[in-house]
Amino acid sequence: MSFGSYEFVDRRFRDLTVPIAAVERLHTGCRWAEGPVWFADGGFLVWSDIPNNRMLRWVPELGVDVFRADSNHVNGNTRDREGRLVSCEHGGRRVTRTEADGTLTVLADRYRGKRLNSPNDVVVRADGTVFFTDPDYGIMSDYEGFKAAREQDGCYVYRVDPARGAVAVVADDFVKPNGLAFSPDEKTLYIADSGVTHDPGGPHHIRAFAVDAKGKLGKGRVFADIAPGVPDGLRLDTDGRVWTSAGDGIQCYEPGGALLGKIKLPEAVANLAFGGKRRNRLFITATTSLYAVFVAVNGAQRP
Repeated sequence: MSFGSYEFVDRRFRDLTVPIAAVERLHTGCRWAEGPVWFADGGFLVWSDIPNNRMLRWVPELGVDVFRADSNHVNGNTRDREGRLVSCEHGGRRVTRTEADGTLTVLADRYRGKRLNSPNDVVVRADGTVFFTDPDYGIMSDYEGFKAAREQDGCYVYRVDPARGAVAVVADDFVKPNGLAFSPDEKTLYIADSGVTHDPGGPHHIRAFAVDAKGKLGKGRVFADIAPGVPDGLRLDTDGRVWTSAGDGIQCYEPGGALLGKIKLPEAVANLAFGGKRRNRLFITATTSLYAVFVAVNGAQRP
């Protein structure tokens, strides 16, 4: 059964899609599906169902099972270059790494002695540096975490030094920093701001930042305003195009910021990940469901 359609804003988008490949719904029954991450070495996908406090796993030909119950309301996920799962916990208000033996290592839970808000999404650079966003969605109510007072002065983007474990703010001018992703050469970091979710006049754009060798961000620029809905999770393909979540599905932008086209879905999209044997299958977490569609590009992330 088909669940989506294509909108070709620019004719170049036709070369990036496989129009005969239907959008498939692989699973439904989530309350807010998020954080998809592909395990290339295992051939399966893991994603979060935040309000249901669990992580699910989809295995081709076998279907879906529970990857982790009582997940501490995990949201965003990624893997480091050693293949370890790195996750953002709304419930624990921390970023953790799952070791090979299944134990959890806390990478960040405080800044200057105060608890983080509710880490949302995370990426790991090739040198092991961890970057994550920390809006307050998870402490605003008991739905996606635990309602609590905010201890930080704002909602920041952080960097964790791989050698010392020190946590530092790299961007402090976001309303609600959300999804983030590196360009293929890791010289640009794209970060979404979904501040419009709780302020009608708030931002709903993706910003681009130059990143130096030490992990310091340059001055950000607005890469694209996303509508309808908000930008949440995003990923890049090997040619540097940005594929982002939106209220009407997936939107694809060229490196210069022009909208190329959309893969439209019946539910608001939260996040996405390239996966499959050739990283040419786009896995999409959209509100209650997990969708997938084959595309004519390959994902740039290296799980």
